[in-house]
Amino acid sequence: MSAYQPIIERLLTLHPKRIDLSLDRMWRVLDALGHPERSIPPVIHVAGTNGKGSTVAFMRAVLEAAGRGVHVYTSPHLVRFNERFRLAAPAGGKLVSDEALASVLQECERANDGAPITVFEIETAAAFMLFSRHPADVVLLEVGLGGRLDATNVIDKPLACAITPISMDHLEFLGDGIEKIAAEKAGILKRGVPAAISPQPEAALATIERAAHRVRAPLRICGEQWHVHGERGRLVYQDDGGLLDLPLPKLAGRHQLDNAGTAIATLRAAGLSLPIQAFETGLARAEWPARMQHLSQGALKQLVPAGSELWLDGGHNADGGRAIAAALGDLEERVPRPLVMVVGMLTTKDSAGFLKNFTGLARRVIAVPIPRQDKSVPPETLVDIARGIGIPAESRDTLQAALKTTGHLGLMPAPRILITGSLYLAGEVLALNGTLPD
Repeated sequence: MSAYQPIIERLLTLHPKRIDLSLDRMWRVLDALGHPERSIPPVIHVAGTNGKGSTVAFMRAVLEAAGRGVHVYTSPHLVRFNERFRLAAPAGGKLVSDEALASVLQECERANDGAPITVFEIETAAAFMLFSRHPADVVLLEVGLGGRLDATNVIDKPLACAITPISMDHLEFLGDGIEKIAAEKAGILKRGVPAAISPQPEAALATIERAAHRVRAPLRICGEQWHVHGERGRLVYQDDGGLLDLPLPKLAGRHQLDNAGTAIATLRAAGLSLPIQAFETGLARAEWPARMQHLSQGALKQLVPAGSELWLDGGHNADGGRAIAAALGDLEERVPRPLVMVVGMLTTKDSAGFLKNFTGLARRVIAVPIPRQDKSVPPETLVDIARGIGIPAESRDTLQAALKTTGHLGLMPAPRILITGSLYLAGEVLALNGTLPD
């Protein structure tokens, strides 16, 4: 067991809800800690439904290519809790050690003194403590859920904000309409602080614009103040600062063009003077696990047919499924292969909305449970959903059994296999495969 795990187990008993959006408890514990959030390096704050992590990964890669020190706070983790905390260091930063994380969590636990608080609130306070004690040039701060009442929304004057694509997700916490969800995300906007806005549904964009007008936050909107597209195997970005002709992102999928564009727009909005070489190097180097990640080696690769491709994506909502399907369609155009999907999902997600994106693309869905998740959709239910939308489907009890099944389907050429539907499932995959994020 890791040094910090017993502390997390204790913290889980302090509040009856795992998620309870409020800033009251956060302000209380930060006050007890001496307000470390006021002593951290300049912040870029990122909210949205899809693409937050990839956008942060692009910004980190560009900043580090420019020689800047970068702290990063993201969630959720895939395999190890440490993944949420990256500290600036030479050669690309490093995840916080078990011992350092346990120490700062204990400090926050003592300051909280047994009062009701969520684990995310304590870990966010711990991030601020860590970031206040280690030098860096920039903090990349990703919202956990929503924005307005998220524990990260205690930074009063960030360098810049970004809002990535908004879609219908976490309805039980954020509201049952795109306007309500957008209003929560737009809660990170601050007076006079510039914000880069990714492509959005019309209703979401209108809501963001109204929120920005109220706080006088200047917006840089995709398609208006900045533009990005692929052209002849390159990424072309343009805004009022000029045109950038850059390599395509290392991250697969056409949606990553928009995420890279949002990252560039945010960094330029922040007023950071970065050489073009940093953008070129950053886009070509940026990595983010479980986002159209090609698993070319590892233990799980041994379970699938020789010559097949194995891919992993943690997408789990309708818009995420649309982006994955588009990426798979691009792969199919270049190298045609039959597609087999190994899918596990949570009951809190729209399984049918996610799977509909793959009608006519997937040859087979193999449904699996997500280990150690009470809200895992029963595989038989996923089979019924897939069949109901026209995708042949079957179920297996384990991920390993599902991957072995792909060798008995008689598909030629060897299939393209995608494991998807949940970040929790993605974490299991990376752990089993021995591909740990670092």
